[in-house]
Order: sequence, then C-alpha cells, then structure tokens
Amino acid sequence: MIETLRIENVAILTRGELEFGPGLNVLTGETGAGKSIVLGSLALLAGARFSTDVIREGSDAARVEAVFLTQDVPDLERELSERGFETENHELIVQRSVAREGRGRARLSGQLVPVGTLTELFRGRIEISSQHDSQALLRADEHGLLLDRMGDLLESRETVARLYEQLRTLDKEFARLVTAARERERRQDILSFQLAEIDEAELDPEAFAELEADRARLVHAGRLQQESAEALAQLMGDPLADDARGAADALERARRLLEALERLDPRLDGWGGRLADLASEVREAGLDLERYLAGIEADPARLSDLDERLGEVERLKRKYGASVEEVLRFRDEAASELASIGAADQRETTLRQERDATAARLLEAAMSLSAARKKAGKRLGREVQQRLRDLGMLHARFEVALVPAPVAEGLPCGPGGLETPEFRFSANAGESLRSFRKVASGGELSRAFLAIKGALRGSGGGMVLVFDELDAGVGGEAADRIGRSLAELAAHHQVLCITHLPQVASFAHRHFKVEKTIRKGRTEASIRRVEGDERIREIARMAGGTEIGEATLAHARELVAARSPQA
Repeated sequence: MIETLRIENVAILTRGELEFGPGLNVLTGETGAGKSIVLGSLALLAGARFSTDVIREGSDAARVEAVFLTQDVPDLERELSERGFETENHELIVQRSVAREGRGRARLSGQLVPVGTLTELFRGRIEISSQHDSQALLRADEHGLLLDRMGDLLESRETVARLYEQLRTLDKEFARLVTAARERERRQDILSFQLAEIDEAELDPEAFAELEADRARLVHAGRLQQESAEALAQLMGDPLADDARGAADALERARRLLEALERLDPRLDGWGGRLADLASEVREAGLDLERYLAGIEADPARLSDLDERLGEVERLKRKYGASVEEVLRFRDEAASELASIGAADQRETTLRQERDATAARLLEAAMSLSAARKKAGKRLGREVQQRLRDLGMLHARFEVALVPAPVAEGLPCGPGGLETPEFRFSANAGESLRSFRKVASGGELSRAFLAIKGALRGSGGGMVLVFDELDAGVGGEAADRIGRSLAELAAHHQVLCITHLPQVASFAHRHFKVEKTIRKGRTEASIRRVEGDERIREIARMAGGTEIGEATLAHARELVAARSPQA
C-alpha cells in the first residue's frame, strides 16, 4: 500500500503530503478544487505519460514521491529483488519528476530507472479508474487474467502458456533441422567419400614406416650390394685378389704370435684368447653380411608397387594431414561428424514425435481451461450484474465473452488458450453488449470497475485501487451501496476514492479534504486530513451545500456514526 504521497509543483498544488492508511481513503472538496491532482500524481508514479502542462506555472519541474509498504506484496518484493532492488524494512521509495524542458526522471530507492520499469512493476498493482486514465477494464489483455484469477485458473493458464512455449521451441528447432537438411546431405556425401578414401588406404603408421624402409633398400640396391661386398672383403678377404686375407685372418695370425710370446713374457697371458674371440666375432659378422648380401637384389616391379602405394599415402597426407597419424585423426573426426549427422536425422524423427505429443497435451490443457473459463465467466457475469444493479445501474448488463483467439498456422491454440476472454458491457436498456472502450463513460467505467473488483475482491490482494467519478448521476440508496461496496473492497486492498457523495465519504477510514484558495493573486490548492468535527462539517457540506445547518450536521453525524469505521 501507499504510506505517504508527496506532491510538489503539480498543477495548482505547490506542495502537499498525504499519509494514507490501509482500507478506504477518500478525497473530497468542491468541484475544481484540485482533487484530480492526486489522481494524476499517482498515475505518474505508475508510469503514465506526462505533459509539461502538469507543471505548476512558474516552476521548473514537478515532482511526485511515494513510500510504498511491500510486506503484503511478496511477489512485488521478489520482482524487485530480481531487478537488483532491495526494500529496507519493506519500504520502497518511488519518485517521478517532470522538467519544463520535457525531460522526465524516475527513481526506485534512489536509483534512476526507465519510466517503463514503473509501468512493469505497478501494472496490476496500481489501478486507476477514471474517465481519462487507462485501467484494467480498457485493457482487453487484462480481462483474461482477471477471470482466471477469480476462477482459480492461474495454474491452468500457466500450464497452457508453458506448453505453448515448449511447442514453439520444438517448432523452431524442427525448422532449423529442416533448413539445414540440404547442407547436412551435402556434408554427409563429402564425409562419406573422405572416410572411404582413407579407410581404403588401410593406413598403419608402423606399416608405413616399413614400406618407406623397403623402398629405400630397393632404390639403393646397387650401392648396398657394392659397398656391402667391399665390407665383406675387408672382413673375410677378397677371393678374387692375390692376397685373399681379411681382418679375420689378420686377427688369427696375431693370436698365434701372442700365444707364442706368452711363454717368454707372462704379462701377455690371455691376449691370445681375447684375439681369438675377436676373430670369431669378425667371422660371424662376415657370415651375416654375406647372407645379407645374398638377399640384396634389384626388383623394379616391387619398387614400382611401393612407389604407387607410398604415392597414395602422400596424396592423402596432402589432403588430410602432414603425417599418417594426422590423417587418421582427421578420419576419426570425420567419422564422429558423420555420426552426428545421422543423429540429427534421428533427432528430426524424434522431434516430430515429441512435437505431436506436446501439441496434444497443449490442446487438452487449452480445452480444459476453456471449460473452466466458461463456468467462471458465467459466475462472474452473474455477480457483476447484481453488483451493477446494487450500484444504481439498473439497466446495465455485463458478460464475459470468450472470443476465439488468433492461432498461428500449425498450432492448436494461442499462448493464452483457445480464446481471449473479453468483458462486455451495456449501460443502458436496448443497447447491445460491447467492449468497455466503446460504450462506457467515465462514471460508468468507475462503477463497472468497482462492481468487477468487488466480485474479484479476494483475488490479487494488496493492490492500490483508485476511483474517480463514481458519483456521476448517482444519489440516495445507490450512493450508499457504492460506499458499502468500496468499504468491502477496502478489506482486501488499499482504496483511494475521489467523491462528492457524503454517503461514500462516511465509510472512509481516512478522509482528506482538498481546498482551493487565492494567495498573492495566485490560485493554490491544499490537501489535508480532516477528523472529528471538521470531518463532520465536510460531510455536511457535501450533503447540504455551503449553508450548513444543524439538521445537516446531525445528518452527517448519523452517517459517520452508522457507517464509518474507526480511523
């Protein structure tokens, strides 16, 4: 609720401060005294557009500030927290300023915010009903929310909205898959070719190294034969030479000489054996080299095969990697991508099934919501109709129409279900039911709003409801019923009402009087709370005009004593 409202330089009000209380707060005063200044100031706090005409002449800017108590509105506190605002002691300070040059500023708890933030936060929490200010009855999109809240259908409404969004998300994913299908097919062909090309080569890093070694031996077969034969001759001797002795023969001769010398010098003991071992190793190496030499032969056909095989591998390396290992790594990545493409095709099938199932659940939820809305709409229609009569609108009619909602192609319903609930109203006999925007005057709107809010008073508690022009064309018993309805509504919401009806004012928890005076040649408005005898005199003025007699005062006392709660 609003605890304090401060107004500065708005219209003819230089400065005013109102301390509202819970329940019903009324503002009274003579016509033109400036009561609508309060209504306009509240509209600014709720994010309404402004004109520089609201600024008091001679002032640079108009300012409005309110202290909101939020302990009874946990959803508002939660939304504020999500936006980075924390309330201290459940108090929220909201400020709005309008400068003469056209700039406007909005602040929450001292922080600058876009004006749209005020609209988002207080839409549905501050409702102003008057001839000139937009309120819920004129916003068709709010009718469904009001109906669903009254029918305890918010959970069903959220289910429909959630399933609708799920279906839209599935449709978007399916559309992306379909759009990418041609690209996937092209990519799939490329990857399949690359995999087949690499797999056909049967690459193996170790086998590739052996092939390279084999080719090197074949390429250098002549040199290997010539120089291996020369090395063999050095070890074993050249059979074609006159002196066929090689290293092995030389070692053998040296062994015999040293073994003969051992008898002459014991220090040479063992040298013969060592040389015998060396000679044996040389002969064995010579035999191995001889066998190697016998295996070396030029093989042009084999070399041609190897060149072809290694050329194929080099071609793959130029395309897919600098080494066999890199080519194989590319192959694994291509296989993984190819598998993912196959998974995408499978996902398309699965997605279609999931989409059909979600669409069926959405349609079922929407049909269930529609059935419940029909019942809730009839119940709300009956109750509002009765309340309109109680408020003196004897020929008024009201109904909740379930207008088929526009549905996008391929979807079973809209985000709000199969229909868009719309409140329709007729104020006079013989007139057809039409939307409020087309048929209702300011006073009729206010009373219709009061009737609807009365029917919904237990729903969406914690709102600030502002009424103006409720008294247009009303008096007597109907005025008393309006006051009683406002008092009932004030048990669930903070209600602010601008009224000319003493019957309404007598129900107030707090009563404020707006007066207009002329000071130093300028018109100024003032607002103050009236209590006790002063309040009695104000109600008497409303009942009997400027001439207040004892009978009028007695009547005012009776009204207050009979109907007014304690402030």
